[in-house]
Amino acid sequence: MNAAILWYFADPMCSWCWGFSPVIETLRDEYRERVKIALVLGGLRPGETAPLTAAGREDILHHWQQVHARTGQPFHFDNALPPGFVYDTEPASRAVVAIGGIEPTLIFPLFRAIQNAFYAEGRDVTQAGVLAELAAGLGVDAAAFLQAFDSDAARAKTQAHFRQARQAGVRGFPALILQQDSQLHTVSNGCQPLEVVREAIDRTLQPAV
Repeated sequence: MNAAILWYFADPMCSWCWGFSPVIETLRDEYRERVKIALVLGGLRPGETAPLTAAGREDILHHWQQVHARTGQPFHFDNALPPGFVYDTEPASRAVVAIGGIEPTLIFPLFRAIQNAFYAEGRDVTQAGVLAELAAGLGVDAAAFLQAFDSDAARAKTQAHFRQARQAGVRGFPALILQQDSQLHTVSNGCQPLEVVREAIDRTLQPAV
């Protein structure tokens, strides 16, 4: 039997994924010897071109307030999502794909760095320069990162991530699906507490023990 894979479907600009960040990091630490945990960029709003409307901004900030209240994760609310902001999540997702091609161990660290920059620091992570700075902060040469980020290969692989999420039937983030050989088991949908997710993983893994 092949090693089990825990597929984590998420988007770096999904606020509930930011709320779930401490949970997935704990799971990565606790289960690293038992399952491989792999990130799939789900594609929350890929290719968005229209600036946020005032109503759209208020709706998103309402979600942010909910995530903050429920999880305690930090948010930078002052001047968040300024006028003219285009909520396109493809560049941030592509940045994670790009760094994976340079150094796979930095996939989760960059994902988390993008989340922190966007939500806690109020930075515009749709901009290549900001993403390159975050990659450089992890020790990756900024020029090498930008070359990978701008490549057709990174764009195509990012789209493949989005397709994988759709084919898996994932409609919202975060989501966890455990794969054992060809069997897929939904572990959790949405921002669930650590104890709930841990119990679901253990229950799913039990037959293989």
